[in-house]
Amino acid sequence: MTSTPPPPADAAATVPALRVGMVGHAFMGAAHSHAWRTAGRFFDLPRRVEMAAVCGRDAASVRASAERYGWESCETDWRALVARPDIDVVDICTPGDSHAPIALAALAAGKHVLCEKPLANSVAEAEEMAGAAERARAAGVRSMVAFNYRRVPAMALARQLVADGRLGRIHQVRASYLQDWLVDPEFPLAWRLRKDRAGSGALGDLGAHSIDAAQYLTGRRIASVGALLETFVTERPLPASSSGLSGTASGERGAVTVDDAAVFTARFEGGAIGVFEATRFATGHKNAMRIEISGSLGSIAFDAESMNELAFHDRTEDAATAGFRRLLVTEPTHPYMDAWWPPGHLIGYEHSFTHQVRDFVTAVAEGTDPRPSFAEGLQVQRVLAAVESSAAALGVHIPVTS
Repeated sequence: MTSTPPPPADAAATVPALRVGMVGHAFMGAAHSHAWRTAGRFFDLPRRVEMAAVCGRDAASVRASAERYGWESCETDWRALVARPDIDVVDICTPGDSHAPIALAALAAGKHVLCEKPLANSVAEAEEMAGAAERARAAGVRSMVAFNYRRVPAMALARQLVADGRLGRIHQVRASYLQDWLVDPEFPLAWRLRKDRAGSGALGDLGAHSIDAAQYLTGRRIASVGALLETFVTERPLPASSSGLSGTASGERGAVTVDDAAVFTARFEGGAIGVFEATRFATGHKNAMRIEISGSLGSIAFDAESMNELAFHDRTEDAATAGFRRLLVTEPTHPYMDAWWPPGHLIGYEHSFTHQVRDFVTAVAEGTDPRPSFAEGLQVQRVLAAVESSAAALGVHIPVTS
């Protein structure tokens, strides 16, 4: 048995570096850090990722995150990070109220930008960001919104099936995203419960994923919506610290200014209809992001709590034996899976972020447009705004503006 000799020690140095600066280091920062650290170890990237700097407001906390996640240095002011000449990419993992200023400054400085979803807290901010991204694109600067569920192999396979016509004409979409972490009325008033920080509640936090998934899978934009929003707990204890989702309550209470649950119907361009639900009050559900699409020739269904699987029904088969069948999406021929384990060995949530980095770095290196673009993020923002407008009008169907 012969073995392949290892590459020269300096082989990696021959691949041009792409130096990344990340703003924010909590939940999403941890997921993105893992992806930046891992992508080049499993995929042959055209650029060598270097984790140059992480930024956070608290010096001690961000320093600890830099050491834990593998960042070379840290900053306490995002403006200083954006201004650094050694930073090529700015990765935005902060609450929604800071997405626009960071992204606009980074694009103006010629940095590539990866921004967490939803793109912004308002349509006006998203329009400004999309415009800046398009202008920067002419100078070779790339930008992308981080809708990570697009990068789950089963979701990518579902998109292929739809694009190949296996479902025929799309008739209906059923999408729900269910969590239960807010059921306790004494859970502190975290930033995700404040409209000035988060933009919206379950609608933007969870519903944005479902909206993007529905438009990505069908290849059709949502044209109009009719909605209801509800806030079940209108007041909560103020947290001792506003830095994360949890913390010891201070004894004072504050108003919840976002929705706890959103329900809306939608009509897609081309005539398909959809039903959407997003809630953080679905007792017993931890991260149940599910979408089902029905067409004239078949159906697909995906559930994030079984993310290595895709349910597929082919209506053209003999009715005596036809029905939904479980596809285990772990074959090396499935999207992204050639980099991982033998068939049947499962991957998880964190891999979607690694795939996201792979696609983003490849696009930057090749000078192509990564997706979803800021323009696609703007479209999601317009749907979110239409849902809020419809709910304010007691469910009247509202066109999605363009």
